[in-house]
Amino acid sequence: MRRTILGKKLGMTQIFDRSGDAIPITLIQAGPCIVLQVKTRKNDGYDAIQLGFDEKKPKRTNKPQMGRFEKACTTPKRFIREVRVDNPEAFSPGQAITAGVIRTGDLVDVTGTSKGKGFAGVMKRHGFKGHPASHGTHESFRGPGSIGAAADPARVFKGKKMPGQMGDETVTIQNLKVIDVREDQNLIAIKGPVPGGKNGFLVIRDSIKKPSEGPYPQEPEVPEAEAEQVEEAPEEHVESEVQAETEVPEVSVEQDGTEAQSEPEEQPEPEEQPEPEEQTVPETETDDTQNIEDDKAGNQASKEDEPAEPDKS
Repeated sequence: MRRTILGKKLGMTQIFDRSGDAIPITLIQAGPCIVLQVKTRKNDGYDAIQLGFDEKKPKRTNKPQMGRFEKACTTPKRFIREVRVDNPEAFSPGQAITAGVIRTGDLVDVTGTSKGKGFAGVMKRHGFKGHPASHGTHESFRGPGSIGAAADPARVFKGKKMPGQMGDETVTIQNLKVIDVREDQNLIAIKGPVPGGKNGFLVIRDSIKKPSEGPYPQEPEVPEAEAEQVEEAPEEHVESEVQAETEVPEVSVEQDGTEAQSEPEEQPEPEEQPEPEEQTVPETETDDTQNIEDDKAGNQASKEDEPAEPDKS
């Protein structure tokens, strides 16, 4: 399945690479495209989706078309194209497709309607050389010359290059390189020119000659071993978080306990005041000395009253 998106040509400009060379680029507003209808092989005989791009006034839309837009829950679209797909089940009406389906560096085929140049002659339309502007040429300087064959066929063959309507036809330019993709702005920069003039509608597809790797950008597949590690990682993380949560209150309790024990030791209110200590200390010292002297006098009196022990010798 070729990745496809609708867009509109904004104009051309140029950028410079690291070596200083100028690169001509075309800016395209690609998307967002809305899926208007999903066709399946069972109902329609083939698998495809209809994409709509660029807003359109409701008053310029007839009722049958309005019914299709209302069924997809979207506003009327000006540019509608059908795209073949391999898996229509992956799409649904109303789904938006943005410029992100195209990657930087991809090769794409751009289809558009060329500029109309009106009725043109063979020199402008097909690049004929023309006749010599010298003696002997009369009134046929830019003419095609002889167009018929001999008398045997007696007719002009189909496909002969002749004057006619030039331009205003569907043209596809292949293998154009994508220089840059800005999904947030819905912009794609493509190297070189694309068919049509400014504000001309375009269809951008993967290159049919050099297709890209995948149909649409997909997330890289994770091996089973890595997937198991990824699944186990959150559990370990949760366990570490639980341990951290359980350890925090223990530390806080210990800190609270130490603080509670240190509070009475660090704040001795009566000892910090110097004046009461100086008043109380002498009183306590005098009382103690008097008590000690009384005790000594009583001990001496008791020793004098006791009878003397006889000498054993």
